[in-house]
Amino acid sequence: MAAKREHSKILLIYTGGTIGMVKDYHTGALKAFDFAKVVEGIPELGQLDCAIDSVSFRSPIDSSNMNPRHWVTIAGLVEKHYSDYDGFVVLHGSDTMSYTSSALSYMLENLEKPVIFTGSQLPIGDLRTDAKENLITSIQIAALKEEGLPVVREVGLYFENKLYRANRTTKINAEHFEAFASLNYPILAESGVHLKVHRENLWRNRIKKPLKVHKELDDRVAILKLFPGFNRDLLRGVLNISHLRALVLETYGAGNAPTEDWLLDDLKKAIDRGLYIVNVTQCSGGSVIMGQYETSRELERMSVINGRDITTEAAITKLMYLLGSNVSGNSFGTIFETSLRGEMT
Repeated sequence: MAAKREHSKILLIYTGGTIGMVKDYHTGALKAFDFAKVVEGIPELGQLDCAIDSVSFRSPIDSSNMNPRHWVTIAGLVEKHYSDYDGFVVLHGSDTMSYTSSALSYMLENLEKPVIFTGSQLPIGDLRTDAKENLITSIQIAALKEEGLPVVREVGLYFENKLYRANRTTKINAEHFEAFASLNYPILAESGVHLKVHRENLWRNRIKKPLKVHKELDDRVAILKLFPGFNRDLLRGVLNISHLRALVLETYGAGNAPTEDWLLDDLKKAIDRGLYIVNVTQCSGGSVIMGQYETSRELERMSVINGRDITTEAAITKLMYLLGSNVSGNSFGTIFETSLRGEMT
């Protein structure tokens, strides 16, 4: 059943990325699209029966240059305008969109309004662009209300006809319009002839509290992917990074790693000196099940944190968030293994 549309106020937050470019047909060069005139440039938006305002980064950036300072800027814009708008659409380059949107899901605690990330594979002014549909439908989703309340009340990512929970996504294709996937959680909505919202999949806060925006992130984290031929010098090079506080260890299959004594010894010593290590599968879908095989039993015994079915993007940003929140060492693993914003099953 499609949700009913009521008049809403939507704020576009343009950070940069392909979606914000339009071709100058006199020179052939790409230039920035003026989102202050978005309804004028995309008249179809006038059919949505919502007021649309926009704000842009002073200097729009390529998503490859996105970092935690920019995440804080985005969160700050949502915080600043939270009471004035019914929903937010963040325009962002696709390459790191899953990282940014996952981070925002943690940073925006008690969120009761939609924050929808979108972008495009082709510039908004390109003949075959996917930008217009992504933008129009993202605004439509952000504007959905029932009985005066937003239908979506979480951080989402909309791309190529599908709305995903943002912290469940990963970018899977650099060329196709269907660039993202959420293999461990079903979609929240899909756009076809009608916009269909899957209410049973939407996030709901159990207790209604005022929005709390977390702006302290700790980036002293790393990701280490295992591979055949992985050696001790590489392991020690990572574990001995100055001031490293947490590590995402991308293991095989259901959380398996080699049983070499040197690997297990070095990991245990790192944990004993206070490093948090999270076990995340390299597979696009599925879950870590530590202890299922002998090759993961030792990791479980040394208190490696079980990432279960979390994505690498959601894991690394969750570490930054928890470290920045000064979670105590005694409870860190338990809190990480707890779903905070629907990021893990």
